[in-house]
Amino acid sequence: MKPPSTLAVLLEGFFTQRLMNQKRASPHTLRSYRDTFRLLLRFAQQCLNKSPSCLAFEEIDAPLVTSFLEDLETSRGITARSRNLRLTAIRSFFRYAAYEEPSRSSQIQRVLAMPSKRYTRSLIHFLDRSEIQALLAAPDQKTWYGRRDYTLLLVAVQTGLRLSELTGLQHKDVHLGVGAHVRCIGKGRKERCTPLTKTTAAVLKTWLAEPTTCNTEVVFPTACGARLSPDSVKDLVDKHVALARQTCPSLRTKRVTPHVLRHYLPFLTMSCKSARARFFRRLLAAV
Repeated sequence: MKPPSTLAVLLEGFFTQRLMNQKRASPHTLRSYRDTFRLLLRFAQQCLNKSPSCLAFEEIDAPLVTSFLEDLETSRGITARSRNLRLTAIRSFFRYAAYEEPSRSSQIQRVLAMPSKRYTRSLIHFLDRSEIQALLAAPDQKTWYGRRDYTLLLVAVQTGLRLSELTGLQHKDVHLGVGAHVRCIGKGRKERCTPLTKTTAAVLKTWLAEPTTCNTEVVFPTACGARLSPDSVKDLVDKHVALARQTCPSLRTKRVTPHVLRHYLPFLTMSCKSARARFFRRLLAAV
């Protein structure tokens, strides 16, 4: 008869077998789940006075998980959405444990039955044409940083790429010939192509021709040639938004983040002479 698995063995199998080998989870998912269990084990150590190596699987029950989530909200001040993300990671682990430890089905079922916390979804702001024009005029294009930031903002606005897709964009993903477009692999490992307008393609072509001191394949690198971090992009957006607010007062009432740049709708309603409009017109004609 197979002896019952310990918490350490189950956690190791969950990360190596289920997430990495079977589901091939992204690095972002692995980091998020890792942080969740770091916090959970630390909380269990404080409550049960046991080190993580001595914890038994049956001690991680529904009351402990509930107390852990409530502690996150009170002590760390996380939102309901972040709370639900932590619960999602714990549920995923217990679904894996249900196959490995069927003798603990009652305990596992109670954890899986824990509901997510409901919350009010706030309205995401969008920028109009005048606000986008003010934002694009903010970078000083006489400097290398200004030209990089201007190109990055223009591509972000016109393509609607996610932040991770934008910072991970490489030279091989940019096609500037006939039917100019950028190719990326986004959320859920879905590959997609986004057409570029003539203006954006010309700006990108000029930017990619810039001489660099380091050999990098990243389209929007740091001065050292490394990939921009999410915090770096947020900082540069905040800097240019602050400058744009001096000439565009309507930006003072909006919270502009890299994600908000994806919600610039006028690019979807441009004239049929634009690359995007031609692309969608051909697509609809083929249906």
